[in-house]
Amino acid sequence: MHQYPQRPRPDDQPYPGHRPQQPYGHDGQATQEFPAYPPPPRQQYPYDRQQPPQQQPPQYGYEPQQQEYYEAPEPVRPPKKSKKKIWISALVVCALLAGGGGWAYFKTDWFDGNGEAVSYGKTPPAAGGGGGAGSGAPAKPTGDPDVSLPTGPAAAFKQTTKLDDGTRIAKTRLKGAKSGFESDVWVWTPKEYDDPKYAKSGFPVLIALPGGNGFPANYWADRSLGLQKAIAEQAEKGKSLPFVVIMPVLNPDAKYYYDGSDIPNQPKMGTWMSEDVPDFAKANFRTYKSRDGWAFMGNSSGAFVGLKQLMQHPDKFKAVIANGGEVVPDSPLWKGFQREMDANNPEKLAQKLIDSKGPEVTVAFQYGTKEGGRARLEKFQQSYGKGPVKVTIYEIQGGDHNGWDYVRGMKENGLETISKVMKGPKPSTG
Repeated sequence: MHQYPQRPRPDDQPYPGHRPQQPYGHDGQATQEFPAYPPPPRQQYPYDRQQPPQQQPPQYGYEPQQQEYYEAPEPVRPPKKSKKKIWISALVVCALLAGGGGWAYFKTDWFDGNGEAVSYGKTPPAAGGGGGAGSGAPAKPTGDPDVSLPTGPAAAFKQTTKLDDGTRIAKTRLKGAKSGFESDVWVWTPKEYDDPKYAKSGFPVLIALPGGNGFPANYWADRSLGLQKAIAEQAEKGKSLPFVVIMPVLNPDAKYYYDGSDIPNQPKMGTWMSEDVPDFAKANFRTYKSRDGWAFMGNSSGAFVGLKQLMQHPDKFKAVIANGGEVVPDSPLWKGFQREMDANNPEKLAQKLIDSKGPEVTVAFQYGTKEGGRARLEKFQQSYGKGPVKVTIYEIQGGDHNGWDYVRGMKENGLETISKVMKGPKPSTG
C-alpha cells in the first residue's frame, strides 16, 4: 500500500472563514485553539506547513459550524425597523405593485423563489400557440445522432439559490438504482440550455465534487464560490463550454473517505459516481451519448475521485480538472483489500490505459503556490503523462487550498483546457 498520509487538509475549505475540516496540528495532537478529540481517520499531508487558522470572527452572518462538513451560511438577520420606516416601506411596495410590471419586480427581486419547483429544458410557447417545443415539450434532436434526450423518469427539483443572470441551482433526492445509495444532488444549467436555438442540442456535463468530507452537502451548490458564474462568463468569452453542472454528495458520512470506490462491505460510492449520477443526468437533461460530453471537476478529496473515475472509465468520461488532489487511494477502509485497492489506483489505471493504447483522456491538474504539492503532480505527469494520457499542470499564483482560488484557476486555465477536447452544444440552423 502506498503510504501517502492525506486528506483532510487543514485548509481544505470552500472559502476563507470556513471552519477547517480537522482541528488538528500536523502531529495529530489537539492544537491550542481546539479541544482534544479522538485521532482523525487520516493524517495530514507531510508537506503541509500551515497550522489550523486562528478562530476568526463570524463571517456571512453565522457562527462557524461545528460539523465536519460545509453548510451554507444563514442569511444575515436585518436590524429591526421603526414603525415609521415600516409604514414607508409598505407605501413603496404599494407604489411598485400599482405601477406597470410592479408585481413582476416584487416577485423576482424581493423573493428569490427558494423552495419552488424547477423544471429544465422547456422553451417558451410559440407565438399564436402550437405544439412541439413551443408548447413546453422538449424538442426532437435533428442532425446529430450523439444527442441524447432526457430518458426519464423526471426528478422533482426545488430551487436552492438563484444567480444574477436568472439561472438557478436546484436540489433533488436520488436513490441510485445500481449502487443502492441515496442522497442529495444539486444541478445548474447555463442560460443557453433554455435558449430555443439550442432546444435540439445536447450539452456537456461537468460533475463537480467538493473537497473535505463532501457530506451531507456539496459546497459547489453555494453561489458564493462563483463556479457557475465563472462558467457563464467564460462561455460568453468563448473560453469554456456552457456546461450542465451536476453536484452530488461525495461520501455517505463524515467519518471516512470512500475514495469514490466500491470498497468491499461499504456503500458503493464508485458505482454511485460512475453509473447512478450520469444516469440521473441523462434522465433529466439533453446530454451526449459519447464520452466527449462528460467530465469531472473536484477539489482535494473530490479531485482524487474525479481523477480515479476518469482513469477507470475512459470509455465514459473525457477529462478532469483536479484541484489540489492526491493521486493514490488511501482510505483506511481498504485495509485487508489490497487487490481491490489496486484496482482503484489512478497510477495503476493510467499505466493500464497506456499499455492498452486506450482512448485519450485529459487531466488538468491545478494547485496554488501557497499550498505546494507540485512534486507529486509532476511525478504523475512524468510517469503516466504519455500515450493516451494527456496531463497538464497549472500553477495558481498566490493560490491556496480553497474553492475561491481554484475557481480563479479554472477561469484562467482549467475550463478552457477541458473545453478544447470536449463537445459543446450546437444551435439550430433553421
